[in-house]
Amino acid sequence: MELGLDFGTLLTGALIFVARVVDVSLGTVRTISTVQGRMKTAFFLGFVEVSMWLVVISTVVNLIAEKPILGLFYALGFSTGNVVGIMMEKRIALGHIVLRIISAQKGTEMAGKMRESGFGVTTFQGEGLTGSVTELFVVSRRRDLRNLMNLATAADPDAFYITEQACSVNRIYRPFLQQPTGWRAIFKKK
Repeated sequence: MELGLDFGTLLTGALIFVARVVDVSLGTVRTISTVQGRMKTAFFLGFVEVSMWLVVISTVVNLIAEKPILGLFYALGFSTGNVVGIMMEKRIALGHIVLRIISAQKGTEMAGKMRESGFGVTTFQGEGLTGSVTELFVVSRRRDLRNLMNLATAADPDAFYITEQACSVNRIYRPFLQQPTGWRAIFKKK
């Protein structure tokens, strides 16, 4: 049994690899969307994912006896698709988080900076190991986490923080990074 590495086989293998990367990446994002309760997104991604999978698996099953190297392309595409899917999900950052920050010294200053940036912050006074602390409680979109952490570490580099996934959020205060201009500004006027 030879590997059969002619141009046609390599082209078919490359197409299988790319299709599997796309298919599995969509599957990863679909799974996360399903867990977060995003039905429309999960439905659409599931349809595209399974359609691609059917085309790829039928191609591989029909040709694997003649060209076993296609199995390697299939497996590499699957593995790479998982990594790409996780990277995509982190990049688009669907959902909401709860951020809890505990600051021994600059909690009030940190809360003020976050509020100035448009985030809703609730503060609590507490007692820590070495004395009084301020706990900040913030609910935000996951994609705003980096901005929040930059504000927090700028105010207090020694602050302790925890993030949690928020399953259901009725409303959040989110920052407006740029004021609308032109025709979009007309719709913002009250």
